[in-house]
Amino acid sequence: MHICLPQSGCIARDVHDRDAVAWLRPMLRALALAAGLLALGGCAVLKEFAPRVEAEPLGPGEYIALKRSDILTTDELSPATQATLRVAGLDEGACLAPPTPDCVAALAAAQGFGDERRLAALAELWTQQAIALTPEGSVPAADAQIDAWLEAARHAYAYLFFSERAPGERAFEDRQTQVRDYYNYAVQQAASGLFQRWQDQAGHGAGTTTGPGDALSIAGWTITSDMSGVRMPEGVVLPRELVPASSISFAGLRSIYRRDGFGAEVVAVMGDDPVTTAAAAPSRAVEDRDDDRDDRQDRRRAGRSRPFSEMPSPTLTLLIRFPGEDLAGVLATRELLISAHDPYVDDAIELHGLHVPLSANYSAGYGLWLARSGFNRQSLQTLFGREEGITRPHLYMMQPYDPDRRILLMIHGLASSPEAWVNVANEVLGDEVLRREFQIWQVYYPTNMPLVLNQSAIRRIIVAAMENFDPDGRARASRETVLIGHSMGGVLSRLLVSSADDQLWTWMRENYELDDGRLERAGPRLDRMLRFEPLPGVDRAVFIASPHRGTAVAGNGLGRFLGRLVRLPLTVLEEVGELFVGDDDGSEPVALPNSIDNLGQDDPFVRAAADLPISPRVRYHSIIARTDPDVPLEQSDDGLVPYSSAHLPGALSEKVITGGHSVQETPQAILEIRRILHRDIGERPPRP
Repeated sequence: MHICLPQSGCIARDVHDRDAVAWLRPMLRALALAAGLLALGGCAVLKEFAPRVEAEPLGPGEYIALKRSDILTTDELSPATQATLRVAGLDEGACLAPPTPDCVAALAAAQGFGDERRLAALAELWTQQAIALTPEGSVPAADAQIDAWLEAARHAYAYLFFSERAPGERAFEDRQTQVRDYYNYAVQQAASGLFQRWQDQAGHGAGTTTGPGDALSIAGWTITSDMSGVRMPEGVVLPRELVPASSISFAGLRSIYRRDGFGAEVVAVMGDDPVTTAAAAPSRAVEDRDDDRDDRQDRRRAGRSRPFSEMPSPTLTLLIRFPGEDLAGVLATRELLISAHDPYVDDAIELHGLHVPLSANYSAGYGLWLARSGFNRQSLQTLFGREEGITRPHLYMMQPYDPDRRILLMIHGLASSPEAWVNVANEVLGDEVLRREFQIWQVYYPTNMPLVLNQSAIRRIIVAAMENFDPDGRARASRETVLIGHSMGGVLSRLLVSSADDQLWTWMRENYELDDGRLERAGPRLDRMLRFEPLPGVDRAVFIASPHRGTAVAGNGLGRFLGRLVRLPLTVLEEVGELFVGDDDGSEPVALPNSIDNLGQDDPFVRAAADLPISPRVRYHSIIARTDPDVPLEQSDDGLVPYSSAHLPGALSEKVITGGHSVQETPQAILEIRRILHRDIGERPPRP
């Protein structure tokens, strides 16, 4: 028998030699064991002695997921927190499910790593616990839910401000971004739940609070609030509703503009819209209980008596701060302060000796207001004089009045509403330079009214708002206003920056056979509409697809058909009824033109208005659309308005865009508006 061993050659032995067989037996057993181990390869026995490390390629998506995935993005704990649990020697299975108090307590007491790593993992574990306790789509109002969200916010807060390194030292680290998001989301959820509890207690006369700043005890926490950083609309103490900005998805907004930073972004719904609520009150009165009617009538009167209002759903930034000067103090406290901040005023806050940028959302409040407004339906009801339409202009301020920001005033067109400006306004709000310079005001008016009445009413409400907020006229907001009008709103805008002496009186006398008695009775009121000066404070205007000299469409068959459907509101009779109704002496009533009549190229009023002189101190621009670029410019139109009617001699710039009549919504028009506004800023002295 020959036995061959690796690297040892062959050894010949007599198989009958018992000594030789005894000598070989241990060697054979060793060889058999080695062969068995080699055959098993990756079994647990081998791993005990030599763990196997393997390398596999990662794609870019897998690499980013490994670095940045966490409980908020994948519903699973982040790799960083899982690694912390492994290092702590905790039972991974028990902690990967929504953490028990034992798991959190064990991690808090574990040794072997610094506070920074521990606090980041605890913030994520508490966030996981809070998510598990809060049903999807609900407000976390139960004690256990609120407590879990507050613990998540507290541990994230401790990580950011009381761990080994300052936030600036971790500025480029993904982990800090994750923990900041845990804080922001936890504040958003906790604040929503606390607000719901405050409302419930206030509504039932329970609790210890009577208003902002008073202490409130919930879930073992003592909570105070500070709303001094936000200027509420007149008569409002606290919002009626808090809507997390991250919970809203919009269709129709081209972009969502926000700023990353510290704090939760919420929409504070202050109350009912004064115009849409007032207009809808009559039809609802039939369905609602009798004891609600007085309240609805009060809302209608309020909507009529005040022709301007501040944004009913502004966006706020909320912070939760925990008292304490060191880590132990912050982790031991059961007190907190919720503070609200206006993102148009505060872009940062001093906190624990650091300059901390605040988060902000500039689109959510505006989008929610438009989504709930019902403007689209109401504007058509208004045009045809139906119930729930509006009968008077109203001025909306897109944010609480700011005396240091100039006004960007927008006026929509026929059968339209503030929704016509949705992306124009949103893009202005999203531009940091323009946002710091301007506050947006939008006029909502009944587009069935004759132009001469609408321009007079719009002029009055703008002046009334200015006098209300700046009676001395000294604020920057009362000067250097920029006016933008689309379509019929552009015609009205041109009237607002023009002057009329006897021109419109001549139009009235030549086109209406009004006897001296009628003129005498309506004289002062009529003079206010027919004789005017340019609107004070406006020194730049942008006219978009505006039929300054009318349009043939208004006079064609379709235009005449639509014109017959238009019904004038009763407010026309209140203004000039005595002029046009018949007298007791048997004189015939005089037919009033409606808005579509006024847009006809042969209408006497639009022809007279087109020749009114624009104020020499107003610099103006035109944005004009044409549907077919192959047609010579002078013969082109946008489907409704011919170039010859939209063109204004003397404009500082004229931008012609290929498109239809609703050109104000196109990216090209919005870029042109932004260019004009930036140029306007550049031509003025720098703000102090």
